Amino acid sequence: MKSTSRVLLALVLAMLLGIGVSALGNPQLLAAVDFLAPIGSLWVNAIRMTVIPLVVSLIITGLGSAGGMQSLGTVGRRTLLVFFGLLTFVAAIAVPLAPIAFGALPSNGGVHPALPPGAAEVTSEIAKAGPVQSVGAWVNSLLPTNPIAAAANGALMQLVLFTILFALALTRVESATRTQLVEVFRGIGDTMQVLVGAVIALAPIGVFALVVPLAAHTGSAFAGAVGYYVVVYSGFSLAITLLFYPLVTLFGGIPFRQFAKAAVPVQLIGLSSASSVASLPALIDSADRQLQLPSQASGFVLPLAVSTLKVAAPMTWAVGACFIGWFYGVPLGFRELATIAFAGVFLSFAAPGVPNGAFLLLTPLFVQIGLPAEGIGILIALDAIPDRVATVLNVTGDLTAAAIIVGGKTPERPAA
Repeated sequence: MKSTSRVLLALVLAMLLGIGVSALGNPQLLAAVDFLAPIGSLWVNAIRMTVIPLVVSLIITGLGSAGGMQSLGTVGRRTLLVFFGLLTFVAAIAVPLAPIAFGALPSNGGVHPALPPGAAEVTSEIAKAGPVQSVGAWVNSLLPTNPIAAAANGALMQLVLFTILFALALTRVESATRTQLVEVFRGIGDTMQVLVGAVIALAPIGVFALVVPLAAHTGSAFAGAVGYYVVVYSGFSLAITLLFYPLVTLFGGIPFRQFAKAAVPVQLIGLSSASSVASLPALIDSADRQLQLPSQASGFVLPLAVSTLKVAAPMTWAVGACFIGWFYGVPLGFRELATIAFAGVFLSFAAPGVPNGAFLLLTPLFVQIGLPAEGIGILIALDAIPDRVATVLNVTGDLTAAAIIVGGKTPERPAA
């Protein structure tokens, strides 16, 4: 049984058991299922433990080994610009609209589970912080005065900016020194990947331990919340996917219908496999045969896009954060939404290549904006269906990026 199937089965069993305990209303049974909560919290702590060293090592390995931005060449620089442009486009749509989607609901069935102790304190501090932080103050807080303290405090956004600057500076030092440092961080990253894989393998146990007490205390309201989240997530994914088509026509010069026809086989493989990597052969075939893009598309842009470009990340994180905030009754203001937008654009490329890897990076952000880290376990549990529609969005974004980056250079195309 696949990992996602095991997690989905654990979710269903946990929901049924929890709702059954809730319906019985037996205090002894409620107390018994509450004993599972520490197991779920321990699993979430294991996720949080891996994030900082994993992110730092991936960024330094990815950027520091490039040998300088000049080595990327014209196509490489254009690729980076388009990648970040697409991520910003998705964030600009999802981040403002996600709070509206969940804000339209009056409450989570009138029932909100108690916040875990850590999240309760952070939420209280945010509430006491006074007026919403201004844009200028938020920008001023991006760079850490002490990167070690930022790592210790879980200030991931500040740490990422410092790490990016460090990695770019590393590209300017002597080749031998750069190679030694990059190899050290590559070893750390490979080791953390193994550890992360072990933590994710325990996801069915962690999800079961998290969801049973939650469903037992909230009853059928939890099932309704799950359905609404899946509908909102799928709707956002479909809408953004369709918006990529006119972008290709506008910036890549490819007719709408021709791109739509070329994208269908890629999307079907993404939907059925939930894997962008599995869609790479279809992406290359569509780029070469149906869109007749130059060789840079299949030889450079698409392999890089499949491995690093995750255009669904800003939408995934915005919708997920707003869902958890609505479910636990934690309002998200400008500062919190801006943090999510920044992370979705500048941090998604560092997500590890393991199932639910993007959610690992979201964990410290949850804590930073006052949401319970246990919410990550809920999102992972619900990810079976959203992951497939997000893969469709990601692979469409990959093909969109290739069409925009090199599409305009194609003098002739077959009729649509």
